[in-house]
Amino acid sequence: MNQKRVVIFSGGELHPQYIKEIQSGDFIIGADRGALFLVSHHVKPDLAVGDFDSISSEELKLVRSMSEKIVECDPIDKNLTDTELAFEMAIREQPEFILLVGGTGSRMDHTLANVQMLNRALQHHIACAIMDQNNYITLTGSKIVVLDRGYKYVSLLPMTPEVTGITLEGFQYPLTDATLKFGESLGISNLLLDASGSVSISSGLLLVIQSHD
Repeated sequence: MNQKRVVIFSGGELHPQYIKEIQSGDFIIGADRGALFLVSHHVKPDLAVGDFDSISSEELKLVRSMSEKIVECDPIDKNLTDTELAFEMAIREQPEFILLVGGTGSRMDHTLANVQMLNRALQHHIACAIMDQNNYITLTGSKIVVLDRGYKYVSLLPMTPEVTGITLEGFQYPLTDATLKFGESLGISNLLLDASGSVSISSGLLLVIQSHD
């Protein structure tokens, strides 16, 4: 039976309140330092994965003892980041939804790489989101319902050179059959009018970013 949700804790920005995002029945993956974060907050990962070069040998012993399963890889002889390794294993679970926390932080290269991984989930017909204290990021190639999650703004950014047929319903600034291209700010800082709104597009890939300062 496929998992309904997979929650990945990666090694970026992590805060104790993220533990509250875990629901009963979730398949939980800790990537490198994300696994240590989980066990330090008394959560047993179903899977811990990574080279674990960002934690001490004593901390790794704790992760090994507290995880249902652990997959360790060489920190030199590998082609994927720890987060991408965790993401690949999440996709193998064939869930309906993947939530990535700790996927953003001070390393812009890792943050952008993780945002781009949303497209991989989309290719497998899996809904996916990246969440931190200030942002909730999703990707659509067709239509998505945006729920009010307590973030003030909703911004739209193209992930392909051009996104066409953008139509918004339930937003302060509506759009009908609009086009967004790389470098254009038309979709920045919109507002939901109610508990939800919808975003639909005809072609391309569109990032939907809920955020607050």
